[in-house]
Amino acid sequence: MSGSSIPADGGPALFRLVRFWSRRWIQRGAGEQSTELHNAAHVQVVEAVAGAAGAPDEATITAVAHQLGLDHSGASRMVRDATTAGYLSRRESELDRRRTALHLTPAGTRLLADAHDWQRRVFDRLTGDWSPADRRRFAGYLQRLADELPNNQ
Repeated sequence: MSGSSIPADGGPALFRLVRFWSRRWIQRGAGEQSTELHNAAHVQVVEAVAGAAGAPDEATITAVAHQLGLDHSGASRMVRDATTAGYLSRRESELDRRRTALHLTPAGTRLLADAHDWQRRVFDRLTGDWSPADRRRFAGYLQRLADELPNNQ
């Protein structure tokens, strides 16, 4: 049976990729990363704050916990550490004075940009021997999948 007659099994393939990258994304290609990118927790928190800030609400520890699938205390520790490292600032919420809103600092914005640049380089390396059309198509499908996720996921 030729490879083209075997149906694509996207679900298991997707989760195999997720498992692979969740275990290796910092170790793989670590030599090309800045020191800041070695701390995956900071990158995750900065990504979560940036994602939550784009939602109808604002970025809070609760929103970060939801984005990362953590309990409130775990998210609070990660936010505290990212704040101490200079990637986040805390300010009184403009929507509810009882809450604290999280914002990226200039260092946090740079970390997010560096992380996205590194992610693009990894994608380019992994798909480097694909045709440009296949690379664009696959990138488009990945973006479509990401865009269809419910907000704050």
